[in-house]
Amino acid sequence: MRPVERLCAVTGLVLVLSGLAHLVVFAVDGGPWNGPVSWRKPVTFGLSFGVTLLAVAWVTSYLRVGARLRAVLLAVFAVDCVVEVGGITLQAWRRVPSHLDMETPFDTAVSMTLAVGGAVLVVLLGVFAVASFRHRPSGPAGMPLALRSGFAILLVALASGAAMIARGVLLTRTGHQEAAYHSTAPLKPLHGVSLHAVLVLPALAWLLARTPWREPVRRRILTAAVVGYGAAVAGAGVWALATY
Repeated sequence: MRPVERLCAVTGLVLVLSGLAHLVVFAVDGGPWNGPVSWRKPVTFGLSFGVTLLAVAWVTSYLRVGARLRAVLLAVFAVDCVVEVGGITLQAWRRVPSHLDMETPFDTAVSMTLAVGGAVLVVLLGVFAVASFRHRPSGPAGMPLALRSGFAILLVALASGAAMIARGVLLTRTGHQEAAYHSTAPLKPLHGVSLHAVLVLPALAWLLARTPWREPVRRRILTAAVVGYGAAVAGAGVWALATY
């Protein structure tokens, strides 16, 4: 492993452990699981950011990106993941909302930092997504399809996340604070489902490459998985439009 890959691996594992630790805190302390103030957020964000960081560090090794550029992008991505999870966790312990909270100057600073961090994530992952389509990724049979599909679906997650933040900030600035907290609910399933395709589909391609099955069979299985994952994302999108 290269130094930046070790950094991402250690950071990702720490974030996952943070999410699991807060699951224990929730079991002991109790309280609501849903809502803008709950232990759910440090749990889900710690696990999600940790797994995503590990996944991106792995799958980008198949992309035709310069080693130096990839190292810089991954290092910034790792730092951004820590900032996002750290801000969310801090606000959970303070018992205040982590996003869209502009009640005090400090809370506003945290919310804006998280929003800027989200924009950085969009740019970084967008660069990797473009690289996956610009040059054919390496790897075993089916990996190029898995990577390109995973990054394409990941862009849906980034777009839905940006939409949640934009609408929430607009409602907050117009004096509809409570409505801002509830406005993100319809897009959360779409965001959550599409976020981890970049891990699930390449992992399936990697596993299929280690089976004794013939390559045409492996390709058909992977194609079916891509279609199925796309259908799940489309279903979540239809539900979001119907309830938005």
